[in-house]
Amino acid sequence: MSPALTAFLDLFGTLEDLRAPHKVVHAVAEILLGTLCGVMAGADGWEDMEDYGEAKIEGLRAWLPYPGGIPRDDTLRRFFRALHPERLRELFVAVVRQRLPGTADSLIALAGKTRRGSHDGASNARHLVRALATEARRVLGQGATQEQSHAITALPDLLRMLDLRGATVSIDAMGGQRAMAPHIVEGGGQYLLGRKGHQGTRHDDVQRFVEKPPEGAAFLAHEASDKGHGRLETRRCAVPSDSGWRQETHGGPALQSIVRITATRRPGEKTSTETRFSLSSDAPEPAKILTNTRSHWAIEHTLPSTLARSFGAEASRLRKDNAPLAIATLRPVALNLLLSAKQKRESMKRLRKKAGWDNHTLKRILRFS
Repeated sequence: MSPALTAFLDLFGTLEDLRAPHKVVHAVAEILLGTLCGVMAGADGWEDMEDYGEAKIEGLRAWLPYPGGIPRDDTLRRFFRALHPERLRELFVAVVRQRLPGTADSLIALAGKTRRGSHDGASNARHLVRALATEARRVLGQGATQEQSHAITALPDLLRMLDLRGATVSIDAMGGQRAMAPHIVEGGGQYLLGRKGHQGTRHDDVQRFVEKPPEGAAFLAHEASDKGHGRLETRRCAVPSDSGWRQETHGGPALQSIVRITATRRPGEKTSTETRFSLSSDAPEPAKILTNTRSHWAIEHTLPSTLARSFGAEASRLRKDNAPLAIATLRPVALNLLLSAKQKRESMKRLRKKAGWDNHTLKRILRFS
């Protein structure tokens, strides 16, 4: 059994089993393995999970015995509804830490998204916040809240669980308020926090300083261009060499850099320009900051989109009790395994289909280390 699968089963196997002992037919590990494989292969809903398990039971028995056969859909439904979301989140982070033990000198992007269709009657729509490793292209962890307007409340708990030592944590304006900075600094990381107009005077002051700097202010700058999809994009990062005054006016632990990034796009004969501002605890090194900013947007638009597009996360009809969060936790586990096993010229859609059709492909995914 691969280290990744062993870590998953060992750690998730410590979940408290709330079923009556005399009624337990299927071990926790058997339920988790079957559900994880079902999620990878496109199963959506408890009936799908049962059907997948029945069709693939011989393949699943290569790892676990399944003496009681495949769990019925009612068994799966009751089991996952009773799980504690906080414990699931902790175990997911622990699994990823075993596979990606070091985050030093890396960029961790935090991104949030409201799951459409996740509301149910009086319940509000769930907002998921994910931590994404930009270089390794893996989901490091995720948290959830009921209110989109309160999405920022999920960030401190998620940050406390992650190993931030030596890493730079980037957060867009969704959660870029300075309240996040102490959590990142206390965890041993650097921060890169986006600023937008809705953040009031703090954003205005940053913009005013960069666009109309005090007399004698010196700027460091770096510019990069690339061409693709029929357009040329040029990005320019400007950082004042001395931002000490900001400590006195707006605080922010370890603040070192005030950042302006101007992106100019030329699709054909048309030209558009967008300017964004950020605060960073990193040294005023515009080339590094520009790279981190671009990496943040690249990963935020790829991994969450892959989960939504390939796994149909937004279309899921699992809504009752803790089941939606339980399956939402298993999806990134499945995605990380698939990304590790994916070969050249093998799309995620194709690999997932093969995982459902072919036991050899399933073994390749689960044995990948």
